[in-house]
Amino acid sequence: MTGTHDTTVLVVGPLHPHAAERLGKAFRIETLDKGDPALVTPELAARVRGVAANAVIDGPFIDALPNLEIIANFGVGYDKVDAVHAESASVMVTNTPDVLTEEVADTAVGLLLDTVRELPQAQAWLRAGKWASQGNYPLTKLSLRGRRAGIFGLGRIGKAVGRRIEAFGLPIAYYNRNKADGVAYDYYPSLLALAEAVDTLIVIAPGGAGTEKAINAEVLRALGPDGVLINIGRGSVVDEDALIEALGNGTIAAAGLDVFADEPHVPQALIDLPNATLLPHVGSASQATRQAMADLVVDNLIGWFRDGAPLTPVPETINVKSRI
Repeated sequence: MTGTHDTTVLVVGPLHPHAAERLGKAFRIETLDKGDPALVTPELAARVRGVAANAVIDGPFIDALPNLEIIANFGVGYDKVDAVHAESASVMVTNTPDVLTEEVADTAVGLLLDTVRELPQAQAWLRAGKWASQGNYPLTKLSLRGRRAGIFGLGRIGKAVGRRIEAFGLPIAYYNRNKADGVAYDYYPSLLALAEAVDTLIVIAPGGAGTEKAINAEVLRALGPDGVLINIGRGSVVDEDALIEALGNGTIAAAGLDVFADEPHVPQALIDLPNATLLPHVGSASQATRQAMADLVVDNLIGWFRDGAPLTPVPETINVKSRI
């Protein structure tokens, strides 16, 4: 293997400062604001062997870098990277699983509690002086008591959420493309069947064409008028127009969202709904967790260029081998 200091890594888009600092010590660094093939000069195309990114990396951009060997994605979700095309070009793709699992699971449960018990609204009541002037905050219609939870996407994070929900004493069911190993939760063969069986649907599914707008009007109707939707996976999984309508007309009771289809742009109609609890994609946003993610991005690049062994390859590219 060549020494990492002789290797050029292209940083695409904004990257965590800790990752940028470590990359600068280990590699020769170039930067681009976005993954646009038109920005790739012949010199850049000749030199770049690695990419570190939290940005869209599509097929044309991959093809514009003929010596590219690895794309290190910042985040466990990598739907912005065309991993299938990368595999066809013998380019490794890595992500940052595990180091954010517990943090995101904590956020999912916090968002569920906020949504059901209206905790942000209750705090706003106090801060506005209404407790003193108008009395107690109104009793919440919803409670966790007696609820049945369904998880859409029982991967690492889904299982961590499940463990937390178990502690609340709620029965749990799930839907995946395939049954998960090592869990005793009820499995449903379709998302619609899961929604019909539960009243609290927690979405932790990845983005991409296979899940786009999977939470549609039919699924929301199946969830029912006492239903609560929590999404901490990807915004593209939910049909936001259908959700806005369902929240507005009582098809479901409430929703808590940490992710949106066109971040950071959130539909005003969603913002205006009193039964929508909205967070600005903060699922893994603690200093400690984001630093651990940054470290894993860099460690994947170092592992690849030193010995051809990244730490966390994504399934699509697990069989890609080093060219050295």
